Order: sequence, then C-alpha cells, then structure tokens
Amino acid sequence: MSDEQRSKTVAEPDAIEESILRSLRRITRAIDLYSRRLSKQFKLTGPQLVCMRCLRHHGPLMPSELARAVSLSQATITGIIDRLHAQNLLTRERSEQDRRRVNVELTTRGEELVDSLPSPLQERFATRLAQLPEGNQQVIDTILKQIVEMMEAEELEAAPVLQAGSIIDGPNSSS
Repeated sequence: MSDEQRSKTVAEPDAIEESILRSLRRITRAIDLYSRRLSKQFKLTGPQLVCMRCLRHHGPLMPSELARAVSLSQATITGIIDRLHAQNLLTRERSEQDRRRVNVELTTRGEELVDSLPSPLQERFATRLAQLPEGNQQVIDTILKQIVEMMEAEELEAAPVLQAGSIIDGPNSSS
C-alpha cells in the first residue's frame, strides 16, 4: 500500500465524522428555526404544544400520566401546566372519587387552539417521512436511537417534538 493510499484510508473516517457532525448541526439548526417560528406564531413552546396535543387526544390526565405520555419530568410538566393554566388553556380539577387526584384538561379555548396548531414536526418533513416505506421509517428510527445511545443521551428529556433550546437555561426555562 502506497503512502497516498494509506493517507486516504486514514482521512476517510475523519471525512465521514465531519459529514455526520455537519448533518447533525444542520438538523439541530432546522429544529431551532422551526421551534422559534412556532413560538412566535402561537406563543407556545414545543413541550407545551405536545402536552396540549396529548390532552386533546387522551382527554383529562393526572400530571404524572401526562409526564409519562410525553416523556418529560414531573417538574417540567408542573411548569408547563402552570403556564398553560395561567393562559386559560387548561384547567385543574380534583377528582370527586379521590380528592388527592388532580386531573388537567384543556379548556374550550385550549381545544380550539390545539385544533388550529400545526404538527410538531415540520409539515414537509412529516409528509416526506410518511411517504417513505414503513421499513425505511423503521431504519431511520433505529439509526437515530443508536445515535442517541452513542451520545449517551438516553436519559435526557425529550418530548416528541422538534425543538431546540438553550443549554444554559435548562429544561424548565422554556417549558
């Protein structure tokens, strides 16, 4: 093997790594831009949107049930509920059967807003993803899960919405 062939073999992993990192940065940037557009247009954060869509789909839930359904911590859900309640988008009701149990439910105003909201995924991305054969969708899902594992990010909160935020502010600041 010549020196030129050896240098190409050594350089290839670096080129692939750079290409992967560039793609991840582009994805992160696209998520951030879309999240900002949603926030500006609807005055809601991505996690708030996901919680409202979940409540619209499932009906009243206890905060702990909502937290599990959207893969967010109880503390984050509490902040989201407080903010949505302050905007008159949801109510808190004590259960008549068990007074310790509190259910959260969308108000009529909240339901109307959810019905007017776009998908949490960029619409063009969601459409293109849906057009792929199911096998391809599963491959994408598997590879992205592998990336999450490689980045040791399995324990990070992750509502099913494309959103980026400030690492400095933390998860509760933009909820």
